Amino acid sequence: MLDARFVRENPEKVREALKKRNMELDLAPFARIEEERLSIVRRLDDLRERRNKVNLEISELKKRKSGGEAAGLIEEMKGVSAEIKELEERHRELDREARDFLLALPNIPDESVPVGKDEAENVEVRRWGEPPKFDFQPLNHWDLGEMHGIMDFERASKIAGARFALMKGAGAKLERALMNFMLDLNTSRGYVEVFPPILVNRDSMIGTGQIPKFEGEYFRVADPELYLVPTAEVPVTNIHRQEIIEEEKLPIRYTAYTPCFRREAGSYGKDTRGLIRQHQFNKVEMVKFTRPEDSYAELEKLTGDAEEILRRLALPYRVMALCTGDLGFSSARTYDLEVWLPGQDRYREISSCSNFEDFQARRADIRFRRTGKKGTEFVHTLNGSGLAIGRTVVAILENYQQKDGGVVIPDALRPYMGIERIG
Repeated sequence: MLDARFVRENPEKVREALKKRNMELDLAPFARIEEERLSIVRRLDDLRERRNKVNLEISELKKRKSGGEAAGLIEEMKGVSAEIKELEERHRELDREARDFLLALPNIPDESVPVGKDEAENVEVRRWGEPPKFDFQPLNHWDLGEMHGIMDFERASKIAGARFALMKGAGAKLERALMNFMLDLNTSRGYVEVFPPILVNRDSMIGTGQIPKFEGEYFRVADPELYLVPTAEVPVTNIHRQEIIEEEKLPIRYTAYTPCFRREAGSYGKDTRGLIRQHQFNKVEMVKFTRPEDSYAELEKLTGDAEEILRRLALPYRVMALCTGDLGFSSARTYDLEVWLPGQDRYREISSCSNFEDFQARRADIRFRRTGKKGTEFVHTLNGSGLAIGRTVVAILENYQQKDGGVVIPDALRPYMGIERIG
């Protein structure tokens, strides 16, 4: 959430930032809310000051037995108290209106973010590895999965519907192996492993920016109102909601595996086959809490940690800096890691690493206290996929396929799989 004072005092900066995101917004309603709210604050200060002063006068008059004079002032104070009560209620209403307005505003892109309309204008930062060259026509992962009996989309559809997968045998074991491999690697690099709830409350979803803006994109349980997590970012970031962290504990780094659930409401007709776009999928996540001055250095480290997983698996990838028009709602800057998929002859996103600055911390009220100083500041939060497991399965099957249809297991995964080859 953006700072109300910043929005109020810098409307042109906010409008310009939102324009870079392809978003036109009328800030006049917010300006009117803030004008009335500040007017009420000034009036309340005057009334409370008057009430305190007169209460002292009434006390002195009572001591001097001047009951008549005191009675008049007491009657006057009844009117003042009634007005204060009325203004306080209106102030609470305006606070709610201002917060609702701010909750719908996306984060302001960092100045380093390339300006662009959509993903076509994202900027490639670097590449690693060479796409494999085959002397045969490479297959898609769903063909390989069905050939080896490790994926069953037909039975998954019977069980749950479209956009679900049933993983079997070596396919199920590959998902589990990747989960353990990623968590082991992340914890070896200083991340603390957590296993959070996968049902979260509304405050948690608001805290990380999923709602109210994207209310219809998630699976919800009506009674009690809980949401199936779209990513471990939600429960893990909310570990420290409404907390004050001591400076010496920063940065805090967590890693977590969770199943993830998304409606994919806006993806009709996209990636209808295979594992790329599912309602349910597995993912390992990395989350950081940092001091503001450290967050962009930590973003580079976070991205490097996600890249290390791909390098250990020897999967070709590229790093893309997202442009303003493709930036996520809560993000100030994002790198996407895109892995090469021979079956599709293209790079596809497998990880997204973002710095949210204090955007989520304001929504979730996560602060820190500097050593030896009074007061508190908002932390900066970051998160990155390390990695999306289903898409990593896709990348392994397609990049490591052989002419006879078999699939070689990457060296780093063999201790977890206990086999060197599928098929």
